[in-house]
Amino acid sequence: MQWLYNGLSNISAFMQPYYSEIALTLIATILVVFGDLLNKYIKRLISPYHFIIRTCVFVLICAFGYGLLIVFVTPYIKQLILLIPHTYRGLGIISAFLLLGYLAENRRYI
Repeated sequence: MQWLYNGLSNISAFMQPYYSEIALTLIATILVVFGDLLNKYIKRLISPYHFIIRTCVFVLICAFGYGLLIVFVTPYIKQLILLIPHTYRGLGIISAFLLLGYLAENRRYI
């Protein structure tokens, strides 16, 4: 059983310098998989307005909204990663990406 513990610890230790990049990648992947739902929601909200207003809002949301979301949410995702006990962090990160891959498959992105 010690070999399993050591293996999980080694995976976590390997990923430790990259937690910020991993958090950023998780957020970006979530936006890729679920961004169309957010866009549809925004489209429904702004549909009664004039074409110019709709276009400006959509450009602002896509150009700045998603960027700001990524920049400001990434530290919180990193903190969530750090809440996982060190031994299981690597396994948790791999599981999170596998779950996102499964969700992408269910949404027909793969």
